[in-house]
Amino acid sequence: MVYNFFTSVFFLFFSITATTPKHTESAGTLTATNTNNVVSEARSVYNSIKLHSGSMPEFNVFEKAVKGFKHLKEQGKIKKDIITLIDFSLSSNAKRLWIIDMTTKTVLYNTLVAHGKNSGDEFATAFSNASSSNKSSLGFYATGEIYRGKHGESLRLDGLENGINSNARSRAVVMHAADYVTENFIKTHKRLGRSQGCPALPPAINKEVINLIKGQSCLFIYHPSQNYVAASKLLS
Repeated sequence: MVYNFFTSVFFLFFSITATTPKHTESAGTLTATNTNNVVSEARSVYNSIKLHSGSMPEFNVFEKAVKGFKHLKEQGKIKKDIITLIDFSLSSNAKRLWIIDMTTKTVLYNTLVAHGKNSGDEFATAFSNASSSNKSSLGFYATGEIYRGKHGESLRLDGLENGINSNARSRAVVMHAADYVTENFIKTHKRLGRSQGCPALPPAINKEVINLIKGQSCLFIYHPSQNYVAASKLLS
């Protein structure tokens, strides 16, 4: 009797185990699915914005910005649904800064922005996180507080990528107005002026821009540098 009972239990357990479907989806498959979802979502938002805007960054740059933005929102490091995107692969004579409202899916600003004087002339090609380098730093930032400095009203920035832009605050890399960030300066010098590493803005819009994006919104400074792409955990 006892033997028959345990034999029955054994075969019942084996039958259930053998017929229960196994979950075979690997971590790699899940990662690929999540990545595809982010790209698909970014494409949808991008297409929606393009319907209402005459100018947008390239999609591959926008998609990277959205990917980092979503990670930072999940981590609580970003509060506002605004992305400020700077594409330093473009000429400094181009309007290479966009401020995008992710809620209304609109471009709020598209304007000129300077890079550091040791990053390059018309084009930025070299970047650094080191003090006194006078170079721009790539990557994701959280905007901080407004203060009044030698350039007037300025916006502090906190670099969120260790070893890439984490010294931004101690280097005093901030957003501020500069008279060398104008169309007239370009006409005279054939290129935009350069900063000491700050993403400097045209004086005419500096105040309204920094008041809009202050207080933990996302700033992403892009360049197709393989060193940056390989080092950034927010893009991996």
